[in-house]
Amino acid sequence: MKTEETILVTGFAQGPKGTTVYETYKTIGVVLVINTRTGVIEDAQFTVLTDLMDTYISSLIKGYDTTQGINPLLEKVKKHCLVPSQGAVVQAIRSAWDRYQESRLVRI
Repeated sequence: MKTEETILVTGFAQGPKGTTVYETYKTIGVVLVINTRTGVIEDAQFTVLTDLMDTYISSLIKGYDTTQGINPLLEKVKKHCLVPSQGAVVQAIRSAWDRYQESRLVRI
């Protein structure tokens, strides 16, 4: 991973009330490393999820080409991530996506 060709973006979302995530941490965060030349997500990590969930969901995201738009990525996560915190995971990804899109406008 060449840092001069990548950008680090984060997104956060409130966890669902009544779950351990909410009671313990309140929010779920995602950190994405995106290649600014190709638009491919090179790495992803989630906060406050179990190691297995982090590894699994990150594997769904790594390698995704952001030039395809956000909807195919979110549908993939929704299809494969059937957990109470699914909505928060999806919202955290959307938040990071929005931040990335804003940064692209600044760099153009």
